[in-house]
Amino acid sequence: MMIFGRLTAFFLALILCCWTLPAQALDYAPPLSFSNAKMSGKDFSGQSLPVAELSNANLQNTNFSNADLRGAVFSGSVVIEANLHSADLTNAIADQANFSGADLSDAVLVDSILLRSLFENTNIDGADFSNAILTGAQINKLCERATGINSQTGVATRDSLGCR
Repeated sequence: MMIFGRLTAFFLALILCCWTLPAQALDYAPPLSFSNAKMSGKDFSGQSLPVAELSNANLQNTNFSNADLRGAVFSGSVVIEANLHSADLTNAIADQANFSGADLSDAVLVDSILLRSLFENTNIDGADFSNAILTGAQINKLCERATGINSQTGVATRDSLGCR
């Protein structure tokens, strides 16, 4: 009889524990999604936007300066002339994004995926591209104008790109 009581108590405790898990899981907000949005000229400066979904969005002239964009997804987005000065893009995914004319000065792009993205006339002074995934052609073009040292990581832009 005592074993039956302990088993019942165990199962009741297990049910109660499992029943409260979904309530605890609701404490975590889902990532913000701006996929396919037209957000040209918006101001997100200094905002915390980790793992934000910004794919296929029009982000032209958008201000992301000093923003926390760790793990954000910019796949296929137009980020032309956007301000990403001192933004943290660690672990971001920005494949096939267009950063032409954007300000990436002092940005942290560590461990980011940047394949097939465009960086024409992009300010990369002090940007940290350590362990970022880029094609050889992208790296060669970026190395042509790589200067400065990132104020947050202390890494030289040329070193982070592996420039020779």
